[in-house]
Amino acid sequence: MSLIPVTILTGFLGSGKTTLLKRILTEAHGQKIAVIENEFGEENIDNDILVADTKEQIIQMNNGCICCTIREDLRATLTDLAAKKRDGSLKFDRVVIETTGLADPGPVAQTFFMDDEIAEIYLLDAIVTLVDAKHGQTQLDQRQEAQRQAGFADQIFISKTDLVTTAEADDLSHRLKHINPRAPQQRVHFGEVPLGNVFDLRGFNLNAKLEIDPSFLTDDAHDHGHHDHDHVHDEHCDHPHHHKHDDDVKSFVYKSTRPFNPSKLEDFLGSMVQIYGPRMLRYKGVLNVVGMDRKVIFQGVHQLMGSDVGPKWSPGEDKTSKMVFIGIDLPQDLFRTGLEQCLA
Repeated sequence: MSLIPVTILTGFLGSGKTTLLKRILTEAHGQKIAVIENEFGEENIDNDILVADTKEQIIQMNNGCICCTIREDLRATLTDLAAKKRDGSLKFDRVVIETTGLADPGPVAQTFFMDDEIAEIYLLDAIVTLVDAKHGQTQLDQRQEAQRQAGFADQIFISKTDLVTTAEADDLSHRLKHINPRAPQQRVHFGEVPLGNVFDLRGFNLNAKLEIDPSFLTDDAHDHGHHDHDHVHDEHCDHPHHHKHDDDVKSFVYKSTRPFNPSKLEDFLGSMVQIYGPRMLRYKGVLNVVGMDRKVIFQGVHQLMGSDVGPKWSPGEDKTSKMVFIGIDLPQDLFRTGLEQCLA
C-alpha cells in the first residue's frame, strides 16, 4: 500500500481555514479526503456541512470525505483511520489535519517522523498556513504562535485581501517573506484555491529543490541580520509611516561556493540542533560536499534532522551551497561562524 499523503492546515482564528476546507471537501475533485479536526471549541466544519450527532467521532460525508475530531491524541486517531482503511470500512486517499488557531504545527509534524508505525503508513506532504490580511499584522505583533505558523509553512495563503489596501497587503507579504523566505505566497479569495496549490507540494521531500524567494536575497543583501525594516506606505505622504517589525521568528540564508567538509558539518549541525532545536522551526539546505558529484539535501523540524543524497550537479552548474534557517531568536552570527569553519 502506498503511503497516504497528509497536509497540515494551520492559521489563526478567522483566517479562513474552515472556508478553505469546506471548499476542498465539497469540490468535485474525485479524491476522498479524511479531515482530522483538532476540535477546540472554534467553528467546526460539520456544523455547516453536516447535521450530525457531534458525539460521533468519525463522520462519513456524502462525497466520500470523512471528518473526525481529535478527542484523543493524534497518533491514535491516525492509527485508527489506517486500520479502517485497511479493513475497507473507510475509503480515503489523503488526510488533512486542521489544527486549532493557536496550535504550534511543530509537534504535529514531528509525529510523522518520530513514530515508526505512523511513518510506515503516512507521508507528511506539507504545512499550509492561512494568514488573514486584515488582522495578520496585529496577530504577528501580539502572538508568537502566529509567527511560528508562518515560519513552519511550505505554502502561505493570504486571505481577506479585499478588506485591505494593496499597500497593506504588500506590507504583510513582505513581513511574511522575512519570517519565511522558502514558502511561496498566494493571495486568495473566499477559499478559492486550486487544489494543486494545497496538495502534493512535497514540502518535506528531501529531494525537492530549495526555493528561497529571490526578492528576499536581493532585498537585504547588505542587512540580513536586522529585520526591523522601515516600510514606507505612501510615497505621496509627507510623513512616511514606519513600521518596525522585529519578529521573534526570523530567517536567514547562508550561501557558500566553497564545499563543506561533511564530518565537520554533521558535528556542527548536530550540536546546534541539540542546543537550539526547540527554537529551530524549519531548516533546509542543498549542499556541495567535498568529493561528491551529487547534491546533499538536508532538512529538519525542531530537533529532527535528516539528510539524503540528491541529484547530480549538472555540468556547468554553479555549485553553491544554500541553507535557510527559520527559528525563534537564533544566534545568526554563531551559526554563520560555525558554518564557515565547516568549509573545506
